[in-house]
Amino acid sequence: MTPRLNPFAAAPAPMQKWLDFGKGILQTGLEESLMELVEIRASQINGCAVCLHMHTAAARKRGESEERLYLLDAWPHPSRLPRRSSRQEARGGVMTAASGHDAAAVFDPLRPKLTRIAYRMLGSVADAEDVVQDAFIRWLETDRDAVREPEAFLRRVVTRLCLDHLKSARHRRETYIGPWLPEPVVETANDEIDDITLPLMMALERLSPLERAAFLLHDVFGVGFEEIAETIDREPTACRQLASRARSHVRAARPRFQMPRERGLELAAAFFSASRSGDMQQLRSLLAADITAYADGGGKARAATQPTVGLDNVMQVHVALASIFAQHMSRLVRYGFINGLPGFVTVEQDDTLQTTALQVENDKIVAIYVTRNPDKLRHVADHHLH
Repeated sequence: MTPRLNPFAAAPAPMQKWLDFGKGILQTGLEESLMELVEIRASQINGCAVCLHMHTAAARKRGESEERLYLLDAWPHPSRLPRRSSRQEARGGVMTAASGHDAAAVFDPLRPKLTRIAYRMLGSVADAEDVVQDAFIRWLETDRDAVREPEAFLRRVVTRLCLDHLKSARHRRETYIGPWLPEPVVETANDEIDDITLPLMMALERLSPLERAAFLLHDVFGVGFEEIAETIDREPTACRQLASRARSHVRAARPRFQMPRERGLELAAAFFSASRSGDMQQLRSLLAADITAYADGGGKARAATQPTVGLDNVMQVHVALASIFAQHMSRLVRYGFINGLPGFVTVEQDDTLQTTALQVENDKIVAIYVTRNPDKLRHVADHHLH
């Protein structure tokens, strides 16, 4: 993964004055978000499109108002700061703020879709965001006038970056402690919905990277095999075979039963109530005989290192958990859909954040997916606890 460095950095001396200014803001106890505004203004003045885009996106994510972002242009220009040296100017390749704005104007509307592709490929929110940011840097460095279809071009860039990333990720997954689950995404009403649920994402893990790319691009995102062939450097016929092979492997993990979302949330609420109150009779009535429970702690949070299979075994686990819940009741953060499955976000004993997703078939819960690995829950905490 390319480090998040600024390839168009200004001279150290001007930047240091801005950084000192930011440190002063933090030390005086003024609002922390002013530091981000300082970084944005420094990026404007230094003509750094990469930093400008990154810091502005971060400020908006924190809830910064568009009015204050607009007013940044009124901040005084530090004309007394040293200019770039002639050697720096001669180096060439310096990105102007105007060209950076033009690049971002094309890129930003595509960012959500590119992030969805990267996340489906990698199963990690943080890695997907890094890949998309790398794609933006490459977009800045590209002769954009020569690109006829920016979306197709950026889709290829993101897919290739994901394929490179998967080479190292595969080894990390092989040495992972306990069941591996994709990082949970708690969906909102405005999210674009597809049928890539959590079980299907787990099935995708068993495919080769090229099979995964061909299947996702064609079956999920509707990309033609000609473009896929160009993206993964294979013939269109080979891409059809990759997608077909992938399709046969993941067929069993495809959602087979359409369930109204309201019913899914009802079952999630019933499961939460029964499991936390210790009502084992009610809990048993919700579960299928062949249920399997997965818990992903990654060796960093307490969790079973093997899936729990069968109704009696799952019930035995919940009988043991009931005594813990009696002393340390879960704090419900919210109900919602987690990777397409009904579930909920909670804070458990020792302030451990947790997501629980429920796979439902024929109105019975056939699988429980619990994520407790704190590394996989940082984005959930950022969005739902702060």
